[in-house]
Amino acid sequence: MPGHKRGQGIDRRFAALMGETIFRLDLPELPELEAAVANAETLAAQAYGSDRAWFLTNGSTCGIQAMLLAICGATCGQGDKVLIGRNCHKAAIAALVLTGATPIYLPTDYLLEFDLDLGVSPETLELFLQKHPDAKAVMLVSPNYFGVCGEIEKLVTIAHSFNVPLLVDAAHGAHLGFHPDLPISALQAGADLVVQSTHKVAGSLTQSSILHLQGDRIASEQVDRALQILRSSSPNLLLLISLDVARRQMAIEGKKLLTETLRLATEARSRLCQIPNLRTFDQIAVPTLDPTRLTVMVERMGMTGFAADVWLHSQLDVMAEMPTLSQLVFIFSLGNTQNDIDRLIYGFQQIGKEKGKREREKLVPITNYQLPITIPKSHLTPRAAYFAKSDRIPFNQAIGRISAESLCPYPPGIPLLCIGEEITLEVVEMLQCILRSGGIINGASDDSLETIRVVN
Repeated sequence: MPGHKRGQGIDRRFAALMGETIFRLDLPELPELEAAVANAETLAAQAYGSDRAWFLTNGSTCGIQAMLLAICGATCGQGDKVLIGRNCHKAAIAALVLTGATPIYLPTDYLLEFDLDLGVSPETLELFLQKHPDAKAVMLVSPNYFGVCGEIEKLVTIAHSFNVPLLVDAAHGAHLGFHPDLPISALQAGADLVVQSTHKVAGSLTQSSILHLQGDRIASEQVDRALQILRSSSPNLLLLISLDVARRQMAIEGKKLLTETLRLATEARSRLCQIPNLRTFDQIAVPTLDPTRLTVMVERMGMTGFAADVWLHSQLDVMAEMPTLSQLVFIFSLGNTQNDIDRLIYGFQQIGKEKGKREREKLVPITNYQLPITIPKSHLTPRAAYFAKSDRIPFNQAIGRISAESLCPYPPGIPLLCIGEEITLEVVEMLQCILRSGGIINGASDDSLETIRVVN
């Protein structure tokens, strides 16, 4: 295996399109490759400053699930507590289903002016650890989709003062630590387990990530056991190679490349702020902001972020990373050029011009909504709700019932409603507002949101 025998059996049209080299590198786990992969993981640990690193070929989703499974496999049985930020990715909810752990959801701070999630505060974490001293682990997101890193050093210190390991979903932070003008990384802050999507801002291929361990609160053998369950038994060598190459690039050229990336991001912010009715925020408004993330507030233009995203993409081929009701989020990475910035600015200039008013009138206007959403009450663990019998009922008749689904605006994949939580009118109205405005809801068994599965 693979059956194409290093490209000899590949469809010729496909081979002509892709080239021959990619297929020659598509190899199984040959004996001589095991040592090479292990050496590459050691180099990655050295570059990022961890004690051990594991290459992942099924994304940070695998890493998030492995972190919780390692903790639960080592120290807790079904039903024991894990403190987890309520801005967690849906992969963390899946991990709770797998482990049977009881989540204690931590509320996040919120900046109303920019419709911005600021993550879990040190005060909140300390309060919840005092209330739940039997918690087996804390799992947080840093940085989040908007680039907000939070006070990660303080959060690590607080968790460790209670002798609780801190696990960090740093999927969006694989570039942190390679430039002095970027926020401190979760590993530099002392977190115990950290997963990074190396493909998001660094230069590896999509679906490739790295899981890092440091310190002695979690045994590496427990992570090994978890990954034996979760990782593919046939990892894609092309993804593994790309992780090694990305590590080398960041270690040798990271500072130089990120200097240019940050220059482009600074220029984009400066030019966008000169366009009427547009707003951005920076490290002054949000001190722990990763400047490679650019959030543009479009609500003063009288349209949603979803509508602006559709217009920019269809008219000018300008792609945002994430639209929301009031914002567009863009990522600056090693691959961006001056031309990208010029097209971005031109796109917003065109949206802002009076001659585009007629086109804008056809777009969905922004809807009044109240944020932040109150966290629904959790009545069942995600695992219990997942395996419970369920019924499908009209969505608008589900108020007060327990959800058998996790419903996530996607991106970023953060559930507004987690499986096992009580369905509230506030959440129903918010989800329907996002759907009407052009957003995508992930996790729903009924894409129209006319019905929902509830626990019987």
